[in-house]
Amino acid sequence: MTMKPQLSFGLERLTHGIDAGGIDVNYHDVGTGFPVLLIHGAGPGVSAFANWRLVMPELSKQRRVIAPDMVGFGFTERPHGFPYTMDNWLKQAIDLLDAMDLPQVDLVGFSFGGVLSLALTIRYSQRVRRLVLMGAAGLSFPITPALDAVWGYEPSFENMRSIMDLFAYDRGLVNDDLARLRFEASNRPGFHESYSAMFPAPRQRWVDALASNDDDIAAIQQEILIVHGRDDKVIPF
Repeated sequence: MTMKPQLSFGLERLTHGIDAGGIDVNYHDVGTGFPVLLIHGAGPGVSAFANWRLVMPELSKQRRVIAPDMVGFGFTERPHGFPYTMDNWLKQAIDLLDAMDLPQVDLVGFSFGGVLSLALTIRYSQRVRRLVLMGAAGLSFPITPALDAVWGYEPSFENMRSIMDLFAYDRGLVNDDLARLRFEASNRPGFHESYSAMFPAPRQRWVDALASNDDDIAAIQQEILIVHGRDDKVIPF
């Protein structure tokens, strides 16, 4: 295992790099206790740090918190020609748990991370103790204009600012400083190329491809906490 400084947003943060199934995965690992795996969303300029920077310090007071950058996001390696599919992202997550010798974790998934957390719980039930879904996708639904705009993002501060307005009602959470940080992250060399390759138009097919089967969801035995905005513009309640 190697250790390297966090590059996200130019801040000095302690992160780790580990070979997980042949991919150099960038991840945060803080605190002690039963491990909880945090899986970030799929907005432009996102990373584990961007989504979880305010959560990790608090949660790590009681738990071991592990927050990876999924392939195509943040500072995890982007292998040339990597197929951005749910199967491959799930493999990355399981390879990471195996590489860290973690037989079981609690999962917290946000938006796209909720898609992966739901599917992980279905396919690898023994690896998941409990599950939290935050604004999660994972069902098939008619794509919203907001989600289409998020997945179709082209780098500019103005575009990022408008995207941020879709994410949260609280203006204290979606201010210009955050929009600029996310824009700068989205505009790093190679970042937008991988992002634009994930969900090209027409985008309804990617909503459907990321959906889990209703019967499989109904059969989940783990305790689940679901948190979702009733007026969520991106992923409908």
